[in-house]
Amino acid sequence: MAHTCIHWFRKGLRLHDNPALISALRDCKEIYPVFILDPSIHNNIHVGITRWRFLIGALKDLDCSLRKLNSRLFVVRGKPEDVFPELFREWNVTRLTYEYDTEPYSLSRDKKVTMLAKEHGVEVIYKISHTLYDIDRIIEENNGKAPLTFNRLQTLVKSLGPPKRPVPAPTVEDMEGVKTPHSENHEDKYGIPTLEELGQDTESLGEELFPGGEQEALRRLDEHMKRTGWVCSFEKPQTSPNSLSPSTTVLSPYVSFGCLSARTFWWRLTQVYQGKKHSAPPVSLHGQLLWREFYYTAGVGVPNFDKMKGNPVCTQVDWDTNPECLAAWREARTGFPFIDAIMTQLRREGWIHHLARHAAACFLTRGDLWISWEEGQTVFQELLLDADWALNAGNWLWLSASAFFHQYFRVYSPTAFGKKTDKNGDYIKKYLPLLKKFPAQYIYEPWKAPRSVQQAAGCIVGKDYPYPIVEHEVVSKKNIQRMKAAYAKRSKDPTGSPNIKIGDKRKAPSVMDMLKKKK
Repeated sequence: MAHTCIHWFRKGLRLHDNPALISALRDCKEIYPVFILDPSIHNNIHVGITRWRFLIGALKDLDCSLRKLNSRLFVVRGKPEDVFPELFREWNVTRLTYEYDTEPYSLSRDKKVTMLAKEHGVEVIYKISHTLYDIDRIIEENNGKAPLTFNRLQTLVKSLGPPKRPVPAPTVEDMEGVKTPHSENHEDKYGIPTLEELGQDTESLGEELFPGGEQEALRRLDEHMKRTGWVCSFEKPQTSPNSLSPSTTVLSPYVSFGCLSARTFWWRLTQVYQGKKHSAPPVSLHGQLLWREFYYTAGVGVPNFDKMKGNPVCTQVDWDTNPECLAAWREARTGFPFIDAIMTQLRREGWIHHLARHAAACFLTRGDLWISWEEGQTVFQELLLDADWALNAGNWLWLSASAFFHQYFRVYSPTAFGKKTDKNGDYIKKYLPLLKKFPAQYIYEPWKAPRSVQQAAGCIVGKDYPYPIVEHEVVSKKNIQRMKAAYAKRSKDPTGSPNIKIGDKRKAPSVMDMLKKKK
C-alpha cells in the first residue's frame, strides 16, 4: 500500500539524521512536511525575539532544502490536537511520523495526537534522534531510576555501547515517485511567518550572530572540525566566559532546535579524535554531549524536574520574593558591571558562555539576591537561543546548589571572577559602553572610583549607572548560612531531600574542581 504521509517537524529541524523522515518516505506516494505553530507552547513560555528569529531562519532553511527535493514545508497554526484531524481528512493521510521528544508537555501532546491518529486510521511512527541514546533505556539499565551523577551516566552508556550512527539525509532518488501536492496560494495558507506577523518589534533587534538553520549548523560544524588541535585539547572549564568572541563552539542552539543532530556531532568528533591524544569527558566536547544526555535523563526520571516543590532531588529553600531585584538582574541594572554585561549580551545576542551563566545564576540565587532559581529559569528560557527544558532546569538546580552540586559555600564573586580572564574589562566595555572610559582598576567596581575619575569617565555612579543593589561581601556570607540551614533541614527530612534513593550517589568532580585544574 502506498501511503499519504505527514512528517511532523517539531525539534529536529533538519534532513540529515532524521530516521522518522526516512520512515515517512518508505512506500509513500504523497508527503506533507508540516510544522505547527503551537500556541500552547508559546503562551506558556514567553519566547524572546532572538529565539523567534532563529526559529524562522531554521524553517526557511528547511523549506529551501525540501524544495530541492521537489517538496516544501507547510506551516500550520493551531493546537496539534485541533489541527491534525482536519489535515488527516483533507489530505487523506494514512501515516504520521515524528521525532520522539521526552519533555513532559511533548509526551502529553503526542499521546493525544497518537489517539486521534488511531481514530482516523492513521499509522503513527516515531524515531529517537534528538538524543544520543534512548533515554528510557538508560533509566531501565539503572533499575528504573535516573542516574544522579555524571559518573553513573557514563557507566550506563558505556554498557549500551556507542550511540547509533546518523542516517543520511534523503536524496532526490529517495523522493522518486513521491509527491508533495501544493496549491498556488501555498504561501498565503502555509507560508513561514515574519517576525512582524508574530507580533514582534524588530526595531530593537541587533546583528544576527547565529543564523538559524541546518545548513548554517553543518557549516559551523565543518569549520570547528577543521581545528583538530583545538577539538582534541578542548576542556570546557578552561574556556573564557568573557572573551570578545565565543571561546566555545556555539553549536548548542543548533543542537537544541535540532538543526544539528547530536549523533552527527558525536561521530564527527570521534573521527577527529581517531588516533590522537584528546581530552575526555566530562570536560571534552564528547563530554558536553553526555552532559546533555545526563540532564535529559534526569528530566525524564525525576518528577517535577523544573520545580522546587514536589521535586525529590531538590533542596527546599525559603527563597525571597523580590520583584525589584529580579527586574534589576533581568534588565542588567544590578550595579555590578560583570553581571550587567552578561545579562546585556544574553538579551542582545541570545547566547552567553557557560561560566557567564554560572556567575549570573549564582548571583541571582544563593550568591547574592536569594531569589528562586525558578525565576532565573524562566528568564533564560525566554532569552537563550539554546534554551532547552531539561538542560535549563538541570543547570539552574546545579548552580543554585539545589541538586547535583552541593558545595554551596563556593560562591562566584561578581567582581573578582571576571578579572581572572579579562583584567582590563574589555568585555564590560563592549556590552556596557557607558563604562568604557573607566580605568581597569575600577571597571569591575565603578562605585569605588573617586568622583574625579567618574567625571573623567563621563559616568557618575548613582546617576548614569546604578550603585550595587547589594553588598556582596555581606549578603554572600549571610546566604551561605541560610543555605547551611536549608541543608540541615533537608538531612532531617528525607521526603524533601536529594538523600532519597533515586539513582547512584557517587561523587562526581565539581565544576569548581575542574576550574582549579590547569592545562
